Amino acid sequence: MVDNQAVERKLAAIFAADVAEYSRLMGIDEVGTLRRLQAYRTILDELIRSHHGRIFNTAGDSVVADFASAIDAVECAVAVQQTIAQENASRPPEEQMRFRIGVHVGDVIVEGSNLYGDSVNIAARLEALAEPGGVCLSSAVRDQIGSRLPIGFTSLGEQHVKNIAEPVRAYKLEGSPGARRTAVWARGRNKRQLFIGLFAGVALAVCAAGAAWWLHLTPAIAPNELSYSAPRLSMVVLPFANLSNDPEQQYFADGITDDLITDLSRIAGSVVIARNTAFTYKGKEVDARKIGRELGVRYVVEGSVQRSGKEVRINAQLVDTATGAQLWAERFDRDVGDLFALQNEITARVARALQSQLALAEAARPIAHPDALDYILRGRAELTKPIARETYDDAVRDFETASALDPKSADAQTWLAAVLVVRVLDEVSDFPDLDLHRAQDLDASALAAAPNSALAHYVKGQLLRAEGRCGEAISEYETAISLDRSRAPAYAHVGWCKFLSGSMDGAIPYFEQAIHLSPHEPGIAAWYGRIGVMQLLQGQVDDAIVSLERARSENARLPFVHVYLAAAYETKGDHERAAKELAEAQRLASGYASLAAVKKSIWYENPKIRALAEANFFPALRRAGLPEGGSS
Repeated sequence: MVDNQAVERKLAAIFAADVAEYSRLMGIDEVGTLRRLQAYRTILDELIRSHHGRIFNTAGDSVVADFASAIDAVECAVAVQQTIAQENASRPPEEQMRFRIGVHVGDVIVEGSNLYGDSVNIAARLEALAEPGGVCLSSAVRDQIGSRLPIGFTSLGEQHVKNIAEPVRAYKLEGSPGARRTAVWARGRNKRQLFIGLFAGVALAVCAAGAAWWLHLTPAIAPNELSYSAPRLSMVVLPFANLSNDPEQQYFADGITDDLITDLSRIAGSVVIARNTAFTYKGKEVDARKIGRELGVRYVVEGSVQRSGKEVRINAQLVDTATGAQLWAERFDRDVGDLFALQNEITARVARALQSQLALAEAARPIAHPDALDYILRGRAELTKPIARETYDDAVRDFETASALDPKSADAQTWLAAVLVVRVLDEVSDFPDLDLHRAQDLDASALAAAPNSALAHYVKGQLLRAEGRCGEAISEYETAISLDRSRAPAYAHVGWCKFLSGSMDGAIPYFEQAIHLSPHEPGIAAWYGRIGVMQLLQGQVDDAIVSLERARSENARLPFVHVYLAAAYETKGDHERAAKELAEAQRLASGYASLAAVKKSIWYENPKIRALAEANFFPALRRAGLPEGGSS
């Protein structure tokens, strides 16, 4: 009967601590070391309880506890180290003890009051990697914490630890998020030390006589039921199903899954279940709500691959594990061609779409007390709307609120910088110089904190482009693409910068790549518009009108689209439509009040581009009725 019982599992934050050099201390003074350990254990036990943890295993100098929240576990770890440091300061060197602590989040097996599994073992291995007085975290813990605690992390890289097949990415923790709780302990510490001093001898005798009895009773104590709230942006990518008749095509479906796990892991703040766990569901009928409970995730990404001859069809969908509702789905039909290139294209497109959909889903959740990450997600959701002044203004407010709630959040700083600079570039800023100056400071700070941030490099490219330094901007955009190949706008901006630098051949394909990668991008109107600009300046008037009208149909609130349509219509002899478009451009932006104002744009600083504008653009605006003099 026992063999048929279901194994109970849960997701937990595991806290493992031991005493550095405990064997040496016992060799010097066995009784004294044991007595001091009891005093220090009193500190650990109280702090673990006050941070909502539960001790489920002790052996010698080690303590293992579980927490429902990674934040509670890390705050407890720091509080322990702070309080132990204070305790050591009041003792002579020979009586001091220093602890090492490891913290990991993962799936554990529940058996009575005890917990088992690799997650417990990983926490113990991380503890061994920690310095005396230090805390070592896994990347799973680091991802769940995000920017929610005022602490720093130092990467220790991938660590190969005993009896764990896959390497563990580890981080050394720095900072003091537990200070507020440490103070509660510190106020009563002197009284407890007096109590410990008076009764240490008696306690030692009692502990020695009753240890076996206490350990015997401990498993019978019913553990507290620990609730777990799935982290925001937490997901699992289930193995894509191979619907082809050819089982040999399974490698292609698995490749799509692997690449998606990698690409989605790059989303700031995301928690993506590792491949080995995800692939345990391969070939099984699964229920998204059950998976959500088992893995502690909010979303499931699933799909299928079907290949027939030279055609391949990929279906992908995003499912909310709380309700089982499908939030997004898309189908991709392609010629096989270069299979590796196709795999890259599909995964990049899905990753790009999911970045927007996840932000929308998170922003739509009702939250009583939103924190910095909630406001970041709300701002990102605003940016999924078409380009407009109020869209950018609302996003700025959200990101400013996030920064106020968490001044150390590099994500909040970078997103705020991104909006400030883009509203300047899209000609909807009331104070462009101020916005650019703020964006420069914010992005410099974000890059210092996160030098491998694709978004921060992208924003730096935007700033350089706003200053007319297109050659330098291209390098930053390409860096952003290398860090996140799904960053579609970076492709478009590389093409635009190449054009503005005078490299006109090959510029339009970059825009086509961006549109292909993200056909529902909020900025797609601007991309079509810039294609139209390039076509008009090069004398391709009919093609330019097609592109510019497509841009206007996508978003009628972009001033440059109207002014270039005015020039295009005037070139074709349609003066009435040209005058109408020119009036609309002037209504939307003051920079089109005169030809002199138009000529000030950094778009025409390159001699090649200015020569084209003098031949094909400026004369048409004169004929359309734009006055020569004046200023913007």
